[in-house]
Amino acid sequence: MWPISLVALLPLAASALAFPSPGNCEHKVKEELGAPPRGWAIHSPAPADHFIQLRIALPQPNFRVLEEHLYAVSDPEHERYGQHLSKEEVEELVAPHSESVDAVNEWLASHGIQEDIGRSPAGDWLTIRIPLSKAEEMLNTKYHVWQHTDGDYLVRTTSYSLPAAVYDHVELIQPTTLFGRFKPQKSSIKSISKVQSAQNSPAIGDMATGATVDASCNTTVTITCLRQIYNAVGYTPSAHVGNSIGITGYLEEYANRADLQQFYVDQVPAAAAVNSTFKFISVNGGIDPQNLSLAGGEANLDTQFAFGLSFPVPSTFYSTAGEPPFIPDEGTPTDTNEPYAQWLEFVLSHPSPPLVISTSYADGEQTVPESYARRACAGFAQLGARGVTLTSSSGDGGVGDGDPDPATQECITNDGTNRTQFLVGFPASCPFITAVGGTELFPETAVAFSGGGFSQLFPRPSYQDAAVKGFLDTLPNGTYAGLFNPNGRAFPDVSAQSVNFRVFVGGEAFLIGGTSASAPAFAGFVALLNDARLKAGKPSLGFLNPLLYSKAASGFNDITTGNNPGCGTQGFNATKGWDAVTGLGTPDFGKLVKLVV
Repeated sequence: MWPISLVALLPLAASALAFPSPGNCEHKVKEELGAPPRGWAIHSPAPADHFIQLRIALPQPNFRVLEEHLYAVSDPEHERYGQHLSKEEVEELVAPHSESVDAVNEWLASHGIQEDIGRSPAGDWLTIRIPLSKAEEMLNTKYHVWQHTDGDYLVRTTSYSLPAAVYDHVELIQPTTLFGRFKPQKSSIKSISKVQSAQNSPAIGDMATGATVDASCNTTVTITCLRQIYNAVGYTPSAHVGNSIGITGYLEEYANRADLQQFYVDQVPAAAAVNSTFKFISVNGGIDPQNLSLAGGEANLDTQFAFGLSFPVPSTFYSTAGEPPFIPDEGTPTDTNEPYAQWLEFVLSHPSPPLVISTSYADGEQTVPESYARRACAGFAQLGARGVTLTSSSGDGGVGDGDPDPATQECITNDGTNRTQFLVGFPASCPFITAVGGTELFPETAVAFSGGGFSQLFPRPSYQDAAVKGFLDTLPNGTYAGLFNPNGRAFPDVSAQSVNFRVFVGGEAFLIGGTSASAPAFAGFVALLNDARLKAGKPSLGFLNPLLYSKAASGFNDITTGNNPGCGTQGFNATKGWDAVTGLGTPDFGKLVKLVV
């Protein structure tokens, strides 16, 4: 392992940590929304005895050093490529200054909070569970029950403050101003009255790639189809080289083992023969019900295709509790609707997380406070530095607001200015995630709902400068001026098939589509690439993007037809090279495995 030389840390100016009585503390506004996000309105006062779990982020003063290490171990041209950091090394790099720890401890103690404080392994996150009345006192704010136009409820505030003595020692506190609506990126689900076999159908070819595919793949996508389309027929991974793959599950979406077995019988007979299944891990009280009536379409889609493609690679399904959540007339005792943050903290504490993990859930970027988005993105960087690849759906609204129907998209900013703007999703907009867009049919074309565009929060990372500038140069001057940020992190990075995946749910077959299909499928192929590297005595791929935009770019099928309409426009066009519809294109496993091993 390459030794870490931490930069010399300049001590913070000493500050008095003796807090006056809570009622006499002078507060400064830490975060404030100019207006509530669109669609949200105050429903009622929040009950004072309602309990809330506050997560307090302490600054990570040495994060830039971690980022430097991340790019060094992820750049295939760097001498340290693949020399991932250990869990302990990463934690050392994100640990807060002792002055911050002392200041926050003193502040909590001044409010009588000295026990039952949850602390992350690095000490950069603290968790406390307190009644709202105490939270309002500590943060000099007022919480309300907010209701969205579609019926969701949240307990939130539009601003909060901190005492001057602790102000610079806290990066953010949530849930406060986070009005995100974490949802699966699933555009469609169709019932199948009779499951048809995908085998022995006439073949069709693609002159550009030379691939030959069963014609049935244009109506029903199976494991066989994906292996044919992406040139992985005949590749056999191992169960014994230290490889692993994981899927995240949220919002009471449960993966069903009986459905998985039925899927394996139908599409992966070798897995069915040994009764293969996944390891279950509960996060924050997540449960594992196996009643077929509770089988989740999203969870089954993700697990069946990611694990089916990568079998027999050891697989894990994470069930994270936290259904959005607050129902005023039921008196929910705790507001637990930040499951993604709960999962991220848990997996960072895990000594050996899966080497590739796929997520098919997202928020609108503009609904996530900048401080929260940046801190979560920093968490993804920590996993990347440890050798974990993260894939995420790019979204199902084209350039729009997440609604796959362009006719019903509003595409209006929620900052109070009510401007029309292309709206992107998070976490796909984080530069440390590999965002996966969607294609359909064979030969492949971009699917209309493929989420793509440019972040308003994160600047464009250097690894994609050349590719994205090349795309922007193809746009006529003035194209969509003011509707997107040409200097923002651009996505998707890559794409894969995303329509008519044959999935078993509750004992029946369905066709499910969305970038929630393409992300786990792409993750399955990453697991195969990791298998090849591990067999060759090399480390896992880890954070993929610097590799994708350089050495591995030639291992993708360039998609040059289709577009992603939204916001009353035709969106962007798929074109030669990287584009904001399909990214670099879809994987050619046969080429990629030669490039990465």
